[in-house]
Amino acid sequence: MNLTNFCFSEILAALAPSQWEHVLQYFVVMIDYGRRGREAIVDPEITRREVISRVMSGEYKNISFIHEIADCAVDDVTAEILAEAALPEIRTTGADLQASRFDHASDLRKHEAV
Repeated sequence: MNLTNFCFSEILAALAPSQWEHVLQYFVVMIDYGRRGREAIVDPEITRREVISRVMSGEYKNISFIHEIADCAVDDVTAEILAEAALPEIRTTGADLQASRFDHASDLRKHEAV
């Protein structure tokens, strides 16, 4: 088995071909918490339908992106899943813009010469 250019699915197929004949698929949902950081939710057992239902229920908020990993390919399916969940686009509010200006001013103060 050559490990220089390998796919995870190929390794699993070599170990147990009868169990892994179907395409491995999972979703990565990146949640942005602002200053508190980001969280990647990766659950190999979650389906596309479950991701959509969690978006619709509000369990997943402030989504940066949703990637679908199938076999050796990565697809950005953020727009598709948000469209299926029928969530309207939320524009940036005045409070967010003001916070952004404060953050920028703070960054400039940190880097100015003393």
